[in-house]
Amino acid sequence: MRSLLISVSLAFIAFAGYAQDETVRISQVNSAIPTQQGDSVKLKIDGTSAYYQKTVKVDTGIGVSLIYLRALQFMAAKNFQQTYGFEQEGKQIFTTTQDLNTNPFTIGNYLDNIDPFTVQFAITIDMKKQRYRYTIHNVIFYRPTDTGNQRMTLYEMYLRETNGDSRSIKKDARKVVDAFEKYISSLTAELRESINHKAMIYDTKF
Repeated sequence: MRSLLISVSLAFIAFAGYAQDETVRISQVNSAIPTQQGDSVKLKIDGTSAYYQKTVKVDTGIGVSLIYLRALQFMAAKNFQQTYGFEQEGKQIFTTTQDLNTNPFTIGNYLDNIDPFTVQFAITIDMKKQRYRYTIHNVIFYRPTDTGNQRMTLYEMYLRETNGDSRSIKKDARKVVDAFEKYISSLTAELRESINHKAMIYDTKF
């Protein structure tokens, strides 16, 4: 019996050591993966319209034609639908529908509640030499309820966040807006890197 207990103890110690090694290894791998700095996004209110807009400067030598081409390639890779495009005017419009989550599931945190929602929006890109302006507009949220999907515009969500009847309503609206802003922050940062050809895929160091 004593020999059995010693064997079990040794096996447990060996397993714990292996698990710790694996945790360290995974942590080291994650640390080695470069993280992308998200773009700063700021909500703008104009009457009953709510949107995000920013002008971005690009590298010297990148004109309208190149911005147009690289933006088109980037949006195509993201499966965005182009609804308008005219290079001579320097304008593109894309639309998309995305499924997001206010509390995204992460490895090792199994207690997070899944809180999904769907968002539809358009992004307009206006271009000039060495700069472009993106406008994220026509944002509509769809959230599942017991009676079906609840439809709310970005402006309506903004009103809930700022003028909600209760703290829980304000907090809930803030969670949705935060999740969306996190998504578009990453999206617009990737767009900027792709237009400048600074994404990892274009790295000349290998």
